[in-house]
Amino acid sequence: MNRFTDAAPLAVFRILFGVMMCFSIIRFWYNGWIEKLYLEPSFHFSYYGFEWVKPLGSWTYVLFAVCGLSAVGIALGYRYRISASVFFLSFTYIELMDKTTYLNHYYFISLVGFLMIFLPASAYYSLDTFRLKKSYRKVPCWTIDSIKLMLAIVYFYAGLAKLNSDWLLRAMPLKIWLPSKYDLPLVGGSFMQQEWFHFSMSWAGMLYDLAIPFLLLYRKTRLLAFGLVVFFHVFTRVLFPIGMFPFIMIVSTLIFFDAGFHHKILSFIDKLTDRFSGWIGRGASVTFYENLIPTGSKWIKVMLIGFFAFQLLIPFRYLFYPGELFWSEEGFRFSWRVMLMDKVGYTTYLIRNGETGKSFEVDNSDFLTPFQEKQMSFQPDFILEYAHYLGDHFSAQGHENVEVYARSYVALNGRLSQPFINDTVNLYREKESFKPKNWILPFNDEIKGL
Repeated sequence: MNRFTDAAPLAVFRILFGVMMCFSIIRFWYNGWIEKLYLEPSFHFSYYGFEWVKPLGSWTYVLFAVCGLSAVGIALGYRYRISASVFFLSFTYIELMDKTTYLNHYYFISLVGFLMIFLPASAYYSLDTFRLKKSYRKVPCWTIDSIKLMLAIVYFYAGLAKLNSDWLLRAMPLKIWLPSKYDLPLVGGSFMQQEWFHFSMSWAGMLYDLAIPFLLLYRKTRLLAFGLVVFFHVFTRVLFPIGMFPFIMIVSTLIFFDAGFHHKILSFIDKLTDRFSGWIGRGASVTFYENLIPTGSKWIKVMLIGFFAFQLLIPFRYLFYPGELFWSEEGFRFSWRVMLMDKVGYTTYLIRNGETGKSFEVDNSDFLTPFQEKQMSFQPDFILEYAHYLGDHFSAQGHENVEVYARSYVALNGRLSQPFINDTVNLYREKESFKPKNWILPFNDEIKGL
């Protein structure tokens, strides 16, 4: 906490993170996903406690523009603290607008965005150094180590999550997914169809996630580890449609390399932008200082300790819930359980008059997009929230004594489907909370492991 290190790795991380985030926003906009995911649906699934976060109509485009511009500000190191704060708030708001779009790597970006608010990432090689006429060659070690720790948590916890009987002893869900990649050159028609390959991929993925943080930390294995990072993420990107996440992880792991490597990257940037090199803190008008001590560093350290304690503990909250985690998903999100299950559901709703007993079935396509209906069909909190939406909708239309019941069947990791929700429970009377959902029917199998 009291040692200093070269500021170049933090500067390079800032630049690459900002560029990747800006490109991600442009990609999202270009593909028409703002319209498809946030403007077309008439109903949006919300996170518990954040029901007030909703799409902003046409202003949603402005929100994305602000997020993209703040990412540019981060990359350039221009009014960095403001840029980082605006990016974190705008990006996190975007992710909270609809729970249907939840992905682990969006959560990762929000966490890193929050961290960067408190890191002096513009102390070196930034527009702020030119604007303020001062630059710092060294920053506290914890400012770089905090990013390394965040990456290590993602990888290591993803590895711990793979220590379960479905992943290691049944090769699930890779045994379901990989055979569909028969059209891949060289490996599609041969390896992807072989059971031994499915098991090899499962075990290799577990070992990779558990080992890669330590291999990156150790100087003698760092280059090999980075090669594994590139191969692993490029290969998974070819196999699965997981967007920008592989590339974000590849450039993020560069922070484990020594400062000399990052100075080479900055020199390369200098050559690309030779005429502007003075603007980013290497001009003669900038005074260089040795060690930067961030303002309020004691409070920042306390905040970081609390932040990482939370990150280390929150993935284990599932231990407070009964039943199988993959079945109930209580405590599943925000725990780095990446691509561990293939879950398919079919859920229909019955609206009944509690006094007369008259009832009718709901056509989900009248209210949900196909993507929303797919996600709702096997996630209990989605099923409950949608039940309340239907109850409110039909009550507002004049229906009396409204009760909402769900009939749901779910198949998990290649097993036969089984009843998922107690169809005798009026979900309109059930409230969302952190308490266990006792209307989820028990899982008729066992998945051993963490």
